[in-house]
Amino acid sequence: QVQLVESGGGLVQSGGSLRLSCAVSGNILSLYFVGWYRQAPGKQRDLVATISTGGSRRYADSVKGRFSISRDIAKNTVYLQMDSLKPDDTGVYYCKAQSTSNEYWGQGTQVTVSS
Repeated sequence: QVQLVESGGGLVQSGGSLRLSCAVSGNILSLYFVGWYRQAPGKQRDLVATISTGGSRRYADSVKGRFSISRDIAKNTVYLQMDSLKPDDTGVYYCKAQSTSNEYWGQGTQVTVSS
């Protein structure tokens, strides 16, 4: 089992920044990537960014150049630095961890960007 706890969401003005954190615990060695997804009201949950155990990063086109995913292995934490935020970035941000046979989700953290 793997547990994920997100933090760092909030209300920010357009153009501002936030950093989300995802604390990972449990059977961490079984994972091969951790990522961030977001769900806007009335829309499906979409990929934002992922980082693999080897350190490879992947981003949605809509956030390239503005968001950055990173990790602190010693703290078992994955971060999402979000800069130049736009109102379209508003939504609930979820942390996801993937093993070969299971996927795990956190409870989500709300990000609201005002215009």
